[in-house]
Amino acid sequence: MRTDAALTLNQWLSPAFPVGAFTYSHGLEAAFHAGWITDAASLQAWLCDLLTLGSAHADAHFVAAAYHGQVPLAEVDGMARAFAPCRERLLETVAQGKAFCDVVGHVWDRELAGLTYPVALGRAAAIEELPLEMTLTLYLQAFISNLVSAAQRLGPIGQTEAQQVIRALAPTCAETATEACDGNLSHIASATFLSDIASMKHETQYSRIFRS
Repeated sequence: MRTDAALTLNQWLSPAFPVGAFTYSHGLEAAFHAGWITDAASLQAWLCDLLTLGSAHADAHFVAAAYHGQVPLAEVDGMARAFAPCRERLLETVAQGKAFCDVVGHVWDRELAGLTYPVALGRAAAIEELPLEMTLTLYLQAFISNLVSAAQRLGPIGQTEAQQVIRALAPTCAETATEACDGNLSHIASATFLSDIASMKHETQYSRIFRS
């Protein structure tokens, strides 16, 4: 892979890139509150399901579909919005997508606007001719890393345990990326109902520190 491509992807998917990912827990806050996640092991199982059966798996396909451009971008984006199970999860992908489009538009001088986060990333990666599989793998690792960071603030998960979870899920990130590379939207399905319910419960949670 070109060095400049690696550097661009690392910049886009770094916690320092201003998309506001740190403000969202993707329903984890409600899951911790309900006792559905209690430690590093249950967190890892939860995130593995998202990578293989849920929102992260679907996101990878949206990134790839936007990258290939075989389906109209508006259609891919509409499907990404439809897969958000509740208001806060829609806010999460739309707000991060807007922020990503704004920064890439200003810094890389690219025309991007009005896209959800995975669709914006896929389109931007295609424009910059970045390798798709690496884009997908690093996106999924960033997705997991952001949620592990949120979990550290929510439960009894230390820094070392957090890094162990991220490392343990690295092969799953790579496998999901490889599977999603064709960008076939007919392969998308979601079966992580408890994660969806947690996101819905978060909308009415009395005390909370995250936006989702």
